[in-house]
Amino acid sequence: MKRSATLVLTALALAAALGAGYWFGQRHAPATQGDAASTAAPASTARKLLYYRNPMGLPDTSPVPKRDPMGMDYIAVYEGDDTSEGGEGQIRISPENVQKLGVRTVAAESRVLERSVRALGRIEIDERRVVAIAPRFEGWVERLLVNATGQPVARGQLLFEAYSPELVSAQREYAIAARGAESLAQGDAAAQTSMRALADASLARLKNWEVSDAQIKELTKQGDARRMLGFRSPVAGVVMEKKALQGMRFMPGDTLFQIADLSSVWAIVDVNEQDIAAVQTGRKAVITLSAYPGKSFEGTVSYIYPTLSAETRTVPVRVELANPQGLLKPGLFASMVLGTSQGAAVVNVPTSAVIDSGTRQIVLVQRGEGRFESRNVKLGASAGEFVEVLEGVQAGEPVVVSANFLLDAESNLKAAVQGLSAAPAASASPAASPVASGGVGHHGKGRIDAIDPASGELTLTHEPIASLKWPAMTMDFVLANSALAKSLKAGDAVQFDFVERKPGEWVVTKIAPEASAKATPAADPHAGH
Repeated sequence: MKRSATLVLTALALAAALGAGYWFGQRHAPATQGDAASTAAPASTARKLLYYRNPMGLPDTSPVPKRDPMGMDYIAVYEGDDTSEGGEGQIRISPENVQKLGVRTVAAESRVLERSVRALGRIEIDERRVVAIAPRFEGWVERLLVNATGQPVARGQLLFEAYSPELVSAQREYAIAARGAESLAQGDAAAQTSMRALADASLARLKNWEVSDAQIKELTKQGDARRMLGFRSPVAGVVMEKKALQGMRFMPGDTLFQIADLSSVWAIVDVNEQDIAAVQTGRKAVITLSAYPGKSFEGTVSYIYPTLSAETRTVPVRVELANPQGLLKPGLFASMVLGTSQGAAVVNVPTSAVIDSGTRQIVLVQRGEGRFESRNVKLGASAGEFVEVLEGVQAGEPVVVSANFLLDAESNLKAAVQGLSAAPAASASPAASPVASGGVGHHGKGRIDAIDPASGELTLTHEPIASLKWPAMTMDFVLANSALAKSLKAGDAVQFDFVERKPGEWVVTKIAPEASAKATPAADPHAGH
């Protein structure tokens, strides 16, 4: 009896264990399925491959991996990385690609631009400090005291003594008239007046011949005419030119000496045409010379010449320099540095941020993480590493200063890709038809004259193209994809969309028989025009 009870209890325990196991298994089975589903979920959220694009930016895509003629692998484009996303002039790149490209941005700032104008020139004589010694009568050089070019002379220093018969006669005439006027001081008034007039005329002639007052007084005192007249330097300077020779005859107006005062000189520098607007009179300039390394001279811009040299496209600018020690010698080459400022704060960006195509200037502005916008800008003055932006960029906006040429290539690629095959369809089937060219493409109607699927070339006689202002004509095109030539033959009337891949090369991105094109409405080919 006791043994039977034990068996019963054992059976009940076994049944309970089996039931608990069944219940536990039923309870956790759904959870296991849920875990499997959750494990599979990340795989389903992986980025979807759209297509492969040309690595050189050409408008060519492929649904499968391939290489270009140079052996470079086509680049995979995933959903979310498509450069066709964004508004007009915008490009979107994944953060990973931004990092790989080495893209760097800085904020446009508003600051006062300090710039330096540099120019080359030479030291020249101050033309206002040059005098010529030219007697006003005929004579001979009797005695020459300064007889070398380059010799320094002091003010009032005797240069030479000259003999002139005319001068001797004029002295005697004046001496006689002066004595006669004294002797008639108590005589007839009319005679006295006549003699005084004669004396005054003789005195005026002597003064016109540059006879000094001291010499005239001595002549009046002694009463005898001097045979020789001395010529003295009117300024302190250096003899720049000497034509006088001992015993030579000279005529009225002959320049015997030319003396220059070099205590102040000019630096005539040639400023480039694009810098002349920054040069103003009265500004301080620093002059350096290779003759004196490490030494600089400060001067003042005194004059900007009114003419421009057509050969060098430069404008001469005059800088006045003090030369008390005589170091600045005429003829020395000089280098000028002139500091200028705009005077007011202006919006500016680094010069490396500007892409100049020759016809327009472009700056890439970051609009968000991985998003960039291409903007046309109007530039002003440049100062070293910065350039003023008059239009197109506001202060505080981040602009690309590194790898901007690569981003600009991506931006141009976006326009081309819009005219090629649709990315999702291309990834599904190589023969998928491309989408309409969008805002960068053109639409036309015509007849196929010749088609070569192998080379991807075809000849079309098309009707007028309104978006390009083309008349009706026959011309050659290139197919974007060889699959476009399927089921087409010479003589077919077709409608087609096309883009310009490079100057003179027109790529057909969509083509279909005119009947099927009418049956299947297409996107407006002139959208954005």
